[in-house]
Amino acid sequence: MSTDESRLAESLQQLTDVAAEAGLDPAAARDEGLRVAAALAEAVPGAATAWAEVAHPGLTDLARINEVFFDAASRGRRWRAAPTDLLDTLVASRHDLADEYAEALTEVASSAVMLGTAPIWVIANASAASGAYLAAARVPTHGVPAFPGAELAGIPGLSGVPGFGLGSPDTMRPTVPGPMDPSAAQGNPADGTVAEAQPAMPEPAPEQPAEPEKSVEELLAELDAMIGLERVKKEIHRQVALLTVEKMRTEAGLKAPKMSRHLIFVGNPGTGKTTVARLVGAIYKALGLLPKGQLVEVDRSELVAGYVGQTALKTAEVCAKAVGGVLFIDEAYALTGDQYAQEAVNTLVKEMEDHREDLVVIGAGYPDPMVGFIAQNPGLASRFTTTIEFDDYSDDELLAILDSIAGGSDYELTDDAHERVRHIFQASPRTPAFGNGRFSRNLFEHAVGRHAWRLKDATEPTRDDLRLLTAGDFTDQPDDEPDEQPDEQPESSGTDPVPVREDPDGPAAVDEAASDDEHHHSDEDTA
Repeated sequence: MSTDESRLAESLQQLTDVAAEAGLDPAAARDEGLRVAAALAEAVPGAATAWAEVAHPGLTDLARINEVFFDAASRGRRWRAAPTDLLDTLVASRHDLADEYAEALTEVASSAVMLGTAPIWVIANASAASGAYLAAARVPTHGVPAFPGAELAGIPGLSGVPGFGLGSPDTMRPTVPGPMDPSAAQGNPADGTVAEAQPAMPEPAPEQPAEPEKSVEELLAELDAMIGLERVKKEIHRQVALLTVEKMRTEAGLKAPKMSRHLIFVGNPGTGKTTVARLVGAIYKALGLLPKGQLVEVDRSELVAGYVGQTALKTAEVCAKAVGGVLFIDEAYALTGDQYAQEAVNTLVKEMEDHREDLVVIGAGYPDPMVGFIAQNPGLASRFTTTIEFDDYSDDELLAILDSIAGGSDYELTDDAHERVRHIFQASPRTPAFGNGRFSRNLFEHAVGRHAWRLKDATEPTRDDLRLLTAGDFTDQPDDEPDEQPDEQPESSGTDPVPVREDPDGPAAVDEAASDDEHHHSDEDTA
């Protein structure tokens, strides 16, 4: 066992000794300390193995070490900024040893960040945690600046950690703002010292008036107003009915079976999955099932890290952002086939269980690969019990989407243009890569470019000249258009499929608004 691991073991022993003296269960105190240490050290490279040397001597399997380490970290994260359960018990009973237990916890915190080369923000987390423990036990703290760069008063045991100040054992305190000694704030008249002036806090910015929250009926009306998606609308209405009745039964004191709120969306790109996911979050909030209803959109790259151990941390942090709302995982089937994906899925299942009351997860992707995603973990299969299929849009629906996009930008298609576009839709094969709503948006963008080129020499164009898109705007570009126009590729004929410019950052137009500000991701096009 290395020096740093021995230090953690010693701090845990000190914690259990204080717990025993205070009449607490030493084993419970040790478990609490290990969870604190894991939560504070989970972002420290190599900390998992060092922690396991103390927590589970003899454990050598790396996968198992990561599992127990990140499980302990997950159960201890709430203590990064709040007193632990046993400390709360001592404080509530006004036990004389509450302050000693708090100081023993700060020793555990300082030992945790020494298990490897900790980034400065990890050390700051340890400082904040220690401040919370000591403040709960009413141990005086100094209102000193937080990281980085200031000369800071020290935490017991942290005198050797970069960023922590030095001090005598009687004066060491956490380096975070906290309850201040009156003498520290005002100076000591007896010795003539005067406290430094505290910087003035900036005036808070005036709050913007919050948008009025929409009712369930208004949100369902938005869903119903979307073009197509009849099967999706029917299933969402069914889910709302089930959850509404479940809530009413609970309020009436009746038993109500707990319905899983997690969903699987399957369908090709551009079929409206992200838009519907956002509406689901808002509907669940309106029903009182979620406190916030926000949508957090991610894919594999935002869940999986570069090496084993960090993926669990990264996934947990993403889930933490989504708590209170909806976590939308685009191309969820990419989380299969390797140990990194498995680590992310295992963490996801645990977070879904830990936050079953305030987190909804929606996995999206192509139909067949999503079957493999669900099958890889029994925890996923038991939680994702509802699959909603997003069908490809018909030709009429695609034309309606195109008209909606055009109308939203003060353009209008002529009758000939409608006929030309209908031919283009009919000639476009519906492969899994077909863009659906995005295909309509790209057609519109190409047509606008050709329309502008067509009017480049017009000196006094009429209002109709400026707003009408003709059949020619949806066919071959003018022969005299210069080659350097990168987005204007010639097509072979008017009825051939229009080449679609790949636009990874462009969202699909799937509702009548089809506004870019509704989609800050390309998930809609790839889900």
